[in-house]
Amino acid sequence: MKPGTRLKSRRGSAGDDEEASGGGEYSSFPLTPRRDYCWSSGLLKAVVALAILMAGVLIGLAGSANVSRYYYYYYSSMGLGSSSLSSLQVEAAEVEAAFRGFLDPGPPWGHSMSDSELFWRASMAPRMEEYPFQRVPKVAFLFLARGPLPFAPLWERFFRGHEGLYSVYVHALPGYAGRYRRSSPFHGRQIPSREVSWGSITLVDAEKRLLANALLDWSNQRFVLVSESCVPVFNFRTVYEYLVNSAHSYVESYNIDVPQCAGRYNPRMAPDILEEQWRKGSEWFELSRELAVDVVADQRYHALFRRHCTPSCYPDEHYIPTYLHLWHGARNANRTVTWVDWSRGGPHPARFGKAATTAAFVAAIRSNGTRCLYNGKPTTVCYLFARKFAPSALETLLNLSTTLLDF
Repeated sequence: MKPGTRLKSRRGSAGDDEEASGGGEYSSFPLTPRRDYCWSSGLLKAVVALAILMAGVLIGLAGSANVSRYYYYYYSSMGLGSSSLSSLQVEAAEVEAAFRGFLDPGPPWGHSMSDSELFWRASMAPRMEEYPFQRVPKVAFLFLARGPLPFAPLWERFFRGHEGLYSVYVHALPGYAGRYRRSSPFHGRQIPSREVSWGSITLVDAEKRLLANALLDWSNQRFVLVSESCVPVFNFRTVYEYLVNSAHSYVESYNIDVPQCAGRYNPRMAPDILEEQWRKGSEWFELSRELAVDVVADQRYHALFRRHCTPSCYPDEHYIPTYLHLWHGARNANRTVTWVDWSRGGPHPARFGKAATTAAFVAAIRSNGTRCLYNGKPTTVCYLFARKFAPSALETLLNLSTTLLDF
């Protein structure tokens, strides 16, 4: 219909149809045009009234869940329970269950979201500082591994007795099914994963995948990336208080004029990333929730690294250090909390087996003469974790856990 076209009156059509049909039961009683008009008008009014009534019923049903919830809370607070509220109680319980499900997403393997869907969901952040529910901050431990976790027994001892203060997430190669007893903190904690190639952007994708899954739990406030060769060098209480009470995140970020750092910059990244803004650092980070959300939500710089940080660039050593330097430099301590030995040179750090893993060696990692800042004050506790350890070191570390490590 063209704009401005007027509708023609169809008021007399009902009467015309009646005459054409022969009048049915009342055909012996001739109807005057006036009575026919009145009968049609009455029918129309009845239909309109019925339509309005049905619309009201539908609107009422659609809003009943929200309305019933507030009525239920009101009557409950007034102590006016009655049998007529039973349906309201059921609906209120369903609302409460849905809210709890939003807060606690359950096992990480329980969703089928794609990466883009997962990152979108995980990037949501409340603008209100106060939480409308009881919340205990947790530290999320993100295990980036190929398959088995040889130091799982040590980590299990580390976590023991601290349930409710930590979460565990494991990214292994697709198809790998880790077998852990039900009581293990690793049981059922593998996230949906994809293939990962060393030195490629897929490592960054895996890190973001781990962060995003952990962000679905609103209680997770700190996020630590560790590998299958990482071990804790302090007990859980020390690690927890150190991270939860920290004003900064711990991502190593620096720029020096050597081929392994500044030499990896690609000029095609300009103007978004200039040469002087390029940064390098250890892959093994620790992030606050706010910075973790920003890393997961970033698409602009991640796309640049995917296009221009190709093999021999190693995105896992540059993406997060550069991104945080650009946008959150003041909130980053510019250091890592994971100790590693690069003194031997080469593309991989030193690896320590049974013979090298002694009490003196682990004590030296805990207090190696390094001084750093923690919340603006000098401290000698700079490393909470260490790598790279061979599986043969497990027995020694288990023995040290009850003495030197104190867990």
